[in-house]
Amino acid sequence: MASKAGRPPNYYAILEVSETAKTSQIRDAYKRAALKTHPDRVPADHPDRAERTRRFQLVNDAYYTLSDATRRREYDVQRKLFPSSSSSSSRTSGGRPSSSSSFGGGGTSSQQQQQQQHMPGGFGFATGGGDPFAEAEEEEAAAPGGGGGGGGMGGGGSMPFSWAWDFFTGGQGAGQEDARQERAKTEDEQFADVFEEMLREEGMAEQGPGATPTGSFWGMLGGLSGGALGFIVANVPGLVAGAVAGNRLGAVRDAKGKSVYAVFQGLPQTDRARLLSQMAARVLSHAVGV
Repeated sequence: MASKAGRPPNYYAILEVSETAKTSQIRDAYKRAALKTHPDRVPADHPDRAERTRRFQLVNDAYYTLSDATRRREYDVQRKLFPSSSSSSSRTSGGRPSSSSSFGGGGTSSQQQQQQQHMPGGFGFATGGGDPFAEAEEEEAAAPGGGGGGGGMGGGGSMPFSWAWDFFTGGQGAGQEDARQERAKTEDEQFADVFEEMLREEGMAEQGPGATPTGSFWGMLGGLSGGALGFIVANVPGLVAGAVAGNRLGAVRDAKGKSVYAVFQGLPQTDRARLLSQMAARVLSHAVGV
């Protein structure tokens, strides 16, 4: 039976994976897409912030759907119940081009990907034809109950419509505030999970439960800005600024046992942006083999 939520977005295109992608490939694709679109890579008052937040939400919807075998199977069934959208071909021939967006072009070379991921507002998705994010927004706006505002998951604005959330949880029904908070919580937990995994892989978080920061994390953090140094001093009991300013960052540990993601969330926005950019550079360089 076709979903009352309408035509599902192309979550495969949003994550830039094939419809036969393995679960591990979907997870790796989510890491790359989440780092590219994370709203904290630009200031709160940046003109691209709202659109970046919306794209990050779509990336999370895509991962929420495709990372679970049952949800992915149901999603694939729904896609077959609706005729293929013609918006992709119309965009490449005369509609919105994928290569002239303010969020980065559609280039496919490793050099272009490296350049685009360093741009403060740039996404650099290689979509081939059309913009899957724009298509998803159009389809969700046309769905029953769609067309909600883009207040952002963590803010007090209205919650944008989500095909995945509506179809799998009925999250657009009664109790809007509860639904908004639950959806925000799910989105946050998804990103926290892969964020901590990425930092473990880079030696910046301890292995095992908790994922507390290692000396490498504090070393990178200490090199970001004076604001980060103040954060470290405030969060590590007994630490003095002189110790941080010297060459002893490698021995710093958060005695309160905070996870590396909790530490990340407490950073000033500028330092979160720099850390996300550095992580994107590492993850994307692995992906393109440089």
